[in-house]
Amino acid sequence: MDTAAPDASAGLVFREATDADVDTLVALIESAYRGDSSRAGWTTEADILEGQRTDPEGVLAVIKSSDSRLLTVVRDGRVVACCQLEHRGTHAYFGMFAVSPALQGAGLGKVIIAEAERQARETWGATEMHMTVISVRDDLIAWYERRGYRRTGRMTPFPYGDERFGIPQRADLQFELLVKALA
Repeated sequence: MDTAAPDASAGLVFREATDADVDTLVALIESAYRGDSSRAGWTTEADILEGQRTDPEGVLAVIKSSDSRLLTVVRDGRVVACCQLEHRGTHAYFGMFAVSPALQGAGLGKVIIAEAERQARETWGATEMHMTVISVRDDLIAWYERRGYRRTGRMTPFPYGDERFGIPQRADLQFELLVKALA
């Protein structure tokens, strides 16, 4: 799963999302994290959270924000991945990362995160990339650590009771801040 295919970046087009992409992006994000479709990939949260991962209003808010961009990745005319980049002073925030479950494990995620880091550095002069990950997602955190991110031990509570973020299936969920210095 950690060996990038030589052609992982072949045919990829990176562009900023538009209002017309909202429904497609919501469907992609949901398919990568929730429900049975997410089980085709390795990023599923279906065992720890039910319900929605995002909604059209949340995606549109990222698209419309002057400090954010929703990087959309297209291959053969089809949206296959996305990620949020948000300018926060000297660092950028990386979130809303989703790769189509059918394409996970082939090196596409590595290509996308490298492009996101490059854009944050070149567009905003960001010296660090920050992200939050649900702390019980050991496999996902390990994947980010192999990309140079480090665990900080800084936790924020999961928004229990706010179903816009899902319906927790366990009582110990929290977000951990991961940080990477951008060269």
